[in-house]
Amino acid sequence: MLNFIYRLYAYCLLREVGRGPSPGHVAIILDGNRRHGERRGLTDPATIYAVGASKLDEVLEWCAELGIPAVTLWVLSTDNLNRPADQVSGILAAIEAKMRALAHDPRIHRHRIRIRTVGKLELLPSSAVAAIRAAREATANYDGMTLTIVVAYGGRAEIIDAVRALLTEEKRSGATLDDAIGHVTAEAISRHLYMGETPDPDLIIRTSGEVRLSGFLLWQSAYSEFYFSDVYWPAFRKIDFLRAVRSYQQRKRRFGV
Repeated sequence: MLNFIYRLYAYCLLREVGRGPSPGHVAIILDGNRRHGERRGLTDPATIYAVGASKLDEVLEWCAELGIPAVTLWVLSTDNLNRPADQVSGILAAIEAKMRALAHDPRIHRHRIRIRTVGKLELLPSSAVAAIRAAREATANYDGMTLTIVVAYGGRAEIIDAVRALLTEEKRSGATLDDAIGHVTAEAISRHLYMGETPDPDLIIRTSGEVRLSGFLLWQSAYSEFYFSDVYWPAFRKIDFLRAVRSYQQRKRRFGV
């Protein structure tokens, strides 16, 4: 009976959301894997994070159903790399296994999903980098949805790196200091961000009940709409996702104060 009610509610939500505009770019902070695992009695970090990684398949189907062209998932921050070794190894193992699976996933190829990754990949083990590269290469020519996996990432570091890249470019062109200062604009910095070619997110969702960005897309989120869900990431349901999109649709975006 509960399953029937859930399916009926999801159907009604989908019809309601389908009548409004979908966000062009949805970014999600995947939070709550460890707490969800503890509630289920899971102790092995690799298992805990593998459960979270499997949720990606459902989310991509939901986004494809709404015709959302760009999805970004923050799966690992640079701060996460300072956690206990067993947790870090569990996260990295889940990322590596999922990236290898995505390269061969028929759903990825059916929807022509292009996979991108951003972050300080040099901080990752070579095996994880190889898996990431394989997924990118297998989908490089696709023109459907763009899936960006954000890994080993920090928002402040991204802005610092963008400014450094801009100034380096100016130096190589022979610009004077005054000229370089004059060329430091919002547009110029945006071009040098890790995700410079991707439109800024319209909607940012964070799971697990935490109400903060924790440094995620600090520059790009200036005019994003935010939605904070109490549900842990592995337990994130279609109705939770549709509620987030509905909340986005109900807001009047002013792109200012």
